[in-house]
Amino acid sequence: MTAKRFENGTRFCRVLSHNGTVYLAGMTADDTSGDVIQQTRATLAKIDRYLAMAGSNKSKLLTAVIWLRDIADFDRMNSVWDEWIDRSSMPVRATVEARMAGDSYRVEIMVTAEE
Repeated sequence: MTAKRFENGTRFCRVLSHNGTVYLAGMTADDTSGDVIQQTRATLAKIDRYLAMAGSNKSKLLTAVIWLRDIADFDRMNSVWDEWIDRSSMPVRATVEARMAGDSYRVEIMVTAEE
């Protein structure tokens, strides 16, 4: 089966679908001026759009990896995640503190899902 690429860029592809699985690149908020709550909301909305582009949705999540600039934001990020996630279809997940690509980034999220 051939991989389908959506928004295939010069450095990486935003979304790739292959053999019934959808892979999203790490997603961040477009507007990084907000706090971790605002950035998490924006990032999850972006994930919803990209999953839909590939014929999937959050109820089909398999994995999630979350990077936080400051692990002290863990509970605040989780308050948004808990409102968004489909509790009947929880993915496996890891959350870690990491240096981000820029000082204004508070959260980055990467997911995989079934088509």
